[in-house]
Amino acid sequence: MEQEAEKSSMGMGSSGGSDTDGSEVVSQVRKMLFHRMLVGIQDGRFFLGTFHCIDKQGNIILQDAVEYRSTRRSSPSPMEQRGLGLILIPSSCRISCHVDFSIYEQLLLLKIKQ
Repeated sequence: MEQEAEKSSMGMGSSGGSDTDGSEVVSQVRKMLFHRMLVGIQDGRFFLGTFHCIDKQGNIILQDAVEYRSTRRSSPSPMEQRGLGLILIPSSCRISCHVDFSIYEQLLLLKIKQ
C-alpha cells in the first residue's frame, strides 16, 4: 500500500495529467480515507493514526495519531510512544507510508485496468 499512497501523493501534485487520470487518483485516495496509516519520517520516527486527508502537495493529515520513536540509537531498542492527536506530516519529511487494509480492499485497489 506504500506504493498506492506515494503514487497518489505524486499524482495529486502534478497538473500536466489528463482529467481522467486525476479522477482515478482521487477515487483511489478516497478509498484510503479513515483507514489506519503508518507514516515514517526522515529522523526515524513513525506516526500511526487515521488517514484524514492529503493535499495537492502530498502533505498528510492523521487524526488520533501516536508517535513512536526509538529511545536509543542502537539496533534493537525499545520504542517510546506518545499521543499527539491531529497532526500534519509534510511530504518533504515522509519516507514511507503504509495503509492498513483488509485483503479484499487490497485486491480492489490493485485491480488491473483492461
